[in-house]
Amino acid sequence: MATNLLVNLPVKDLNRSKAFFTELGLAFFGQAEDMASVIISEHTQVMLLTDTVFASYARNGVVDATASTEAILVLGVETRDQVDQLADRAKAAGGSPVGTPKDDGYRYQRGFTDLDGHHWEALCLIDPAG
Repeated sequence: MATNLLVNLPVKDLNRSKAFFTELGLAFFGQAEDMASVIISEHTQVMLLTDTVFASYARNGVVDATASTEAILVLGVETRDQVDQLADRAKAAGGSPVGTPKDDGYRYQRGFTDLDGHHWEALCLIDPAG
């Protein structure tokens, strides 16, 4: 049974966030005035919700992602070049690097924040056999 994963994130400025994710090369599905759905894969979407809408669903207060880490969202890609391209696009679109690139022989990853401070990682798993 295929299961879809819809991750919800609060954003301060929806149009600004949509522009950021568009710069990363990601497409959208189901945009509305106060929310937009970023397509990650066939079964995964990230729902960008305005702070007000997000708060209406949350059972607790909305975390300020620039001050606390609530989650780390990882985008798995196929090559090191794709990791670098994604992290570089994020920086060019106004995001900030997080940490240093990790290369331990079986994975390569780079972290960045989006415009609202949410922590993302671009990751590729490396086949040691080549």
